[in-house]
Amino acid sequence: MYRERLLSNRLIRLTQHFPVTVVSGARQVGKTTLLKHLFPHHDYVVFDASLDLEGARRDPDLFLRNHPSPLILDEIQYAPELVSAIKRMVDRSPGIAGQFVLTGSQQWQVLKTLAESLAGRTAFLDLQSFSLQELSNCTNGWMAQWLTAPEQFVQWSKSGSYAAIDLKDWLWRGAMPAVQTLPDDLVMDFWAGYHRTYVERDARLVGEVQDWHEFGRFIGLMTALTGQEINYSQLGREIGITPQTSRRWLQILEATYQWHSLSAFSGNPVKRVSSKSKGHLTDTGLACYHARLSTPHMLASHPLFGALFETAVVQELRKQVAATGSTTSWYHWRSAGGAEVDLLLEKDDTLYPFECKLTSNPSKRDASGINAFRAAYPNRRIGKGAVICAVERPRWISEEVLAVPWNLL
Repeated sequence: MYRERLLSNRLIRLTQHFPVTVVSGARQVGKTTLLKHLFPHHDYVVFDASLDLEGARRDPDLFLRNHPSPLILDEIQYAPELVSAIKRMVDRSPGIAGQFVLTGSQQWQVLKTLAESLAGRTAFLDLQSFSLQELSNCTNGWMAQWLTAPEQFVQWSKSGSYAAIDLKDWLWRGAMPAVQTLPDDLVMDFWAGYHRTYVERDARLVGEVQDWHEFGRFIGLMTALTGQEINYSQLGREIGITPQTSRRWLQILEATYQWHSLSAFSGNPVKRVSSKSKGHLTDTGLACYHARLSTPHMLASHPLFGALFETAVVQELRKQVAATGSTTSWYHWRSAGGAEVDLLLEKDDTLYPFECKLTSNPSKRDASGINAFRAAYPNRRIGKGAVICAVERPRWISEEVLAVPWNLL
């Protein structure tokens, strides 16, 4: 059964105004399914690392002549020679939108080349795994309301709906499309295959990694560190690699959409770069696989429960904001005294703080990090804060902080 994606309308609009649109994201997030559904009459070609399909790499101009636009080119990173040919074809037909839709599962090389050679003629869209809205067949999210009128949020939410999903099952199963219909006893088999394919195929093509067994162990280590600040020296000591190698390997995870880093926020732009970043795995299902959690019930007493909840909420908020098409930046904040905010969203020079708490009875204490952040930056524009938790209905826990149910749609 096809599930409507939050980014569908935005993707269609991009193809109506740009000659080339690139849809990127991790493997199996549904890029191909989405494009085939939205553009059923486009010619479609999928590339493979081991095959030069129809001589695409050997003679890219001839290949494009045999596949006239509109054309979907799936996994374009396996045929980088096509980029120059696409540029030549676009230049010969200026002003014609929707000629090519490309997909990729890597941020490096090919996508960088596209951005440079087709500047102003290419639109980029990142697709992530299913959001709660998509899992519930709901095309609206609460984030848009929060960013426009948070003071009216409680009243607005009275007509809102909630995802009928168990929290532990949501975290354990993950949000990849293919895993949603699997029985519980096959979920770990899916993630085992996903991990193996990623290590042996995707990551191998991105970076120079000599020891793939150690790289696989590194992925397992990073899943255990989701939601924490990154110390590259500590990472290296854990599995016996240099800090430089751990930094490069983490860049590979980011380049293949398996990891998302949050820069540390500071009032000084220089300090944003020099402070420790905080990282999140892009899907909690993979983390549960590496933690050897064979059932969702094992999460309740597991030390990763809170970190996985934070990771899932952070990804959920990113998915909702991406659907709005807003230009935003994301950060985390931690003071020298230990006060912290899990997630900061910066939009239109306003900062929106979010905390993630595994509690069904939030109090003012749960808003202490948000209040400390507000006090530390009295001259900055700071919007209402939210504590995402297991409360049944939205309610204010302080004058500036609202408790929001994690499953609100």
